[in-house]
Amino acid sequence: MAFTVSQIVTYPVKSLRAQPVSEARVERRGMVGDRRWMVVSPAGDFLTFRDVPAMAGVEAEITPEGLRLTADEEVAEFETPSGAEFEVRIWRSRVLAQDAGNVAASFLTTALGRSARLVYMPDAVIRPADPEYSREGDQVSFADGFPLLLASGGSLDALNAQLEEPMDMRRFRPNLVVEGAEPWIEDTWRRIRVGEVVFRIVKPCERCIMTTRDPDTGERTGAGEPLRSLGKIHRAGSGKIMFGQNMIPENEGMIRMFDAVEVLETGPSNLLRMN
Repeated sequence: MAFTVSQIVTYPVKSLRAQPVSEARVERRGMVGDRRWMVVSPAGDFLTFRDVPAMAGVEAEITPEGLRLTADEEVAEFETPSGAEFEVRIWRSRVLAQDAGNVAASFLTTALGRSARLVYMPDAVIRPADPEYSREGDQVSFADGFPLLLASGGSLDALNAQLEEPMDMRRFRPNLVVEGAEPWIEDTWRRIRVGEVVFRIVKPCERCIMTTRDPDTGERTGAGEPLRSLGKIHRAGSGKIMFGQNMIPENEGMIRMFDAVEVLETGPSNLLRMN
């Protein structure tokens, strides 16, 4: 069975809009430009559209100088900061970051309707990946816990067959989407090669209420979907609802649209499938 890459997606700023790309260079902390920027409260706590729905309406694009943000047809560009570092919080991690300045903070505060600042993770800052599932030297950007997330179009088809209104893959915010795979077969993958890069697949991705929000508006779409239906057909024995697989790269290199996905190692699935 042939598996191929059908989408490559970066998220220049954590929890802002996705940016599909045709190719990407993968580094140890993830794809170049993926979630190196983050929105924080004035106290330095990370913000996502779980709690700030307006974040879904802000588009971010990496530029040669830094970052371009667009919100409500207003556009602003900011240089990559190079000043003093200060501590920010993302989940259980305390990480040093650089503040993008008061102009960026004012732009985001207006766009989001609450006080917010924009920060950047400099090259010298190393944030370890989730230690429960990683090895020494594994690292991650401002993504939740792992450098990349893989999802399968076949698994999304299986989920959509249970829904009254089909949902698009943007609900799950993957970096790589694979086509040609039967539903949920990715649960058994342990190592894969995509283009020049070998990835370890370390754990399924637990899903949260973020998937119940419209990816364009951030607003809840009602009825608890897709979590309600996903929980009936694909969850762990613990009851946690899963979709997609977290990955850690073993080397650096390029990946491109339509690259073959070669499965190098497999293992048993620990998820319950009731479809």
